[in-house]
Formats: sequence, C-alpha cells, structure tokens
Amino acid sequence: MKMNRIVGMSLAAALLVSTVFAAEALQSGPQVNQDVPGPFHPLNVTGKAAGKKNCLYCQNGSNPVAVVFAREVTPEVTKLIKKLDECTAKNTECRMGSYVVFLCDKEGLDKDLKEMADKEKLEKIILSIDNPAGPEEYKISKDADVTVVLYTKHIVKSNRAFKKGELKDQDIEAIVKEVPKILPDKK
Repeated sequence: MKMNRIVGMSLAAALLVSTVFAAEALQSGPQVNQDVPGPFHPLNVTGKAAGKKNCLYCQNGSNPVAVVFAREVTPEVTKLIKKLDECTAKNTECRMGSYVVFLCDKEGLDKDLKEMADKEKLEKIILSIDNPAGPEEYKISKDADVTVVLYTKHIVKSNRAFKKGELKDQDIEAIVKEVPKILPDKK
C-alpha cells in the first residue's frame, strides 16, 4: 500500500513538472497551421533588391519558404543560415525561397551581413534587416533570439523558437530535417 502511494505521488510530481515545462515553451511568430501574417518590408542586404526595402513574403508568393528571425549574428545562426541556403539551392525546381530577417538596429550590420554572405558563399538565402521588434503582425517574442518558420502556400508547417544561447547543432539538424514538410510530394 505504501509503495503504491509513493509510485502515485512520483507520477503526479513528474506530470506536474512536465506540465510546467510545456507551459514555459517559448512561442514566437506564427504557429503551425496558422496563416503567415502577410507583407512587411525589411531592408534587403543581399539578393535582387539589395539596398532597398522589399517584401520577401510577397516575392516568395505561395512557394515553400524558410524564414529566420534572428537578433544577432552568432556562429550557430550562421551555421543555420548556411544549411538553409543549401536546402534552398537543392530545391530550386520547386521554387523554394529562404530569407533571414535580423531584428536589430546595430550600426554597420548591413556591412557585416554582406561580408558573411561572401565568406559563407551564400547563393539563395536573402539577408535583411528590420526593426528590433520585428513586423508587428508576426508576433516575434522579445524573448526569442532566433525564430524559424517553415511555410508553404502561406500556411506554417513548422515553428521553432530559441532563447539566447539555446540554438545548438542538434536543433539546426532538426530544422533541416523538417524542410521536406514544406516541399511538394515528389512522384
């Protein structure tokens, strides 16, 4: 009888802890199965509209898209960008697009991003800059250092958000493994 009570209390404690952790999961940006909010106009640093404010949401239309909202350039963010650029290059036949919006007003960031694009030999992903709050309708959490949204036909298929320092190699690999969710089925 005493053993059953201990087991029951242990299970209840485990359930409570898992519920607390689930409630604390960081939510940032449009969530899975939601519509992507729509147009906004960040300053494009790379791509066809480099040096201009351009709507990357509009430019990509209903194609499969990987978008990253990041607060700063870190080695992990750079690695993520490189991997998504590779995915985009591999999926040009389905017109996959990808872009990064740096939510930062750091002086000289545009120059740093151009240098990164050259150094990493980025081919397809577009780097851009917007205000630190990000586009209002996208509801990017102020606690999110990195938010990754994968969508197609303007519907979110994957959303991952990370606090400062949380994005790790295994997370980057998991994001890359989710890219097929936005690609058309190959027959």
